[in-house]
Amino acid sequence: MIQGIDYAAIAPPLILAVAAIGLLLADAFDVPRRVLSLLSAGSLLAALTAVIALASGDRRATFCLPDGLRSGGPRSCSYVADDFTLLFQGIVLGAAVVVVLLSLREITDSKMPVGEYHFLLLSAVIGALALVAARDLVLLVVALETLSLPVFALTALRRYDGTASEAALKLFLVSVVSTAIMLFGISLVYGATGAMHLDRIAPALSRLPASLDPVASVGSFLVLAGFAFKVAAVPFHFWAPDVYQGAPLPVAAFLSVVSKAAGFAGLAIVLALGLPAYGHVWGPVIAVLAALTMTLGNLLALRQRTAIRLLAWSSVAQSGYMLAPLAVGSHRLPEAVAATTAYVALYAVMNMGAFAVVIAYHRRRTLDDYRGLARRSPATAAALAFFLICLAGLPPGVMGLFAKVVVFRAAVAGGVTWLAVVMAINTVIGLYYYLAWAVRLFTPSPSDEHEVAPGPPARAAIIATAAGAIVLSAAPQIVLQTVSQAT
Repeated sequence: MIQGIDYAAIAPPLILAVAAIGLLLADAFDVPRRVLSLLSAGSLLAALTAVIALASGDRRATFCLPDGLRSGGPRSCSYVADDFTLLFQGIVLGAAVVVVLLSLREITDSKMPVGEYHFLLLSAVIGALALVAARDLVLLVVALETLSLPVFALTALRRYDGTASEAALKLFLVSVVSTAIMLFGISLVYGATGAMHLDRIAPALSRLPASLDPVASVGSFLVLAGFAFKVAAVPFHFWAPDVYQGAPLPVAAFLSVVSKAAGFAGLAIVLALGLPAYGHVWGPVIAVLAALTMTLGNLLALRQRTAIRLLAWSSVAQSGYMLAPLAVGSHRLPEAVAATTAYVALYAVMNMGAFAVVIAYHRRRTLDDYRGLARRSPATAAALAFFLICLAGLPPGVMGLFAKVVVFRAAVAGGVTWLAVVMAINTVIGLYYYLAWAVRLFTPSPSDEHEVAPGPPARAAIIATAAGAIVLSAAPQIVLQTVSQAT
């Protein structure tokens, strides 16, 4: 069977694949580090331009089965570039550009191999782009591993650093276990339905014989567990804090935003398109996971004294908020997916902004080291304070408040009121550590040591994320309108 390929549909990952190979070859010919970094950022911008061009046209799909392959079956496609896909691809590519900007000093200071770094980074982004477009379980797993495998190497790329090696090993072991669990779940779903494409799995599950119901239920649960590892949901979260601390800071930012966004997109795709008939199975499980994730993440974030570990536990807690709308199961599922998507989009801007400041002032490791930042760098301190207020969900950080209102409304409308109460309590807990950090920025510093100013790329990253946060706080409806059209 020969399938036609729509190269326009796969243009964004295809551009990055060519660029990744080109950068690796260019590094072999001693092209300057800064030039390679600029080429990497340029390729991401070119892929983003392709996404924008695709968004202005009709829905595209490729790698499709021909009509009539199964009697009465639909023309199923493995890769679909619809509005939902393009929205997440835009989020991934925009965040990846910021990661590249933040990587310039890290590559120089840590003496990491620049060609290998950008090759691995672009490879991981390719996996994320394919993951959000995957519409069959085989491509979904391949894309998920294409996203995960380069990150192991990126985490350990600071050679002779024991902490980085330990973090990479822990991430590798956890990822291997999660992949094995997910593959076992996929095998059960395939055994019960005889299908791999999500648009064929859904109707097959809705008319499944009672004798196969336990098999499909266990398979659905295991697929969910595999994604729970990827998005650092409790109790599958234990890798996140140590990996964030041991990895190069730009890689931690990548895991916190790009990898998490792709993971939630893949989870939403599988649940909404493939497993809606088993919402009664995975809905309550997600509700418990969301409650545990946000509660444990917030409580442990209260105890942190370093910026990166606080952001790590905060990222775990934020995963709980993103999971909450999906707890409705098959009831009002499209609205729940829209709520999760909106939260991911807003979270990407404000969390990447916080990481940008932490990376720019990487010498300030503990929270107390940030005392007096407002006196030395008032604009940067104001930006970080604004990002933290957004994450807390307080005015004037309206985008964060808007994100939380959206997930609250989805949980209540879906009948999971108890989870909305848990979210409200956790929001209050989160206020403390976000505001405690923000207050430190404006308190006097016990020392007057000279501050090393961030370079132009880091300043550009802070300005870009701050501008995005301000625009979305002034007009958060932009995100909701875009998401409602995409979902």
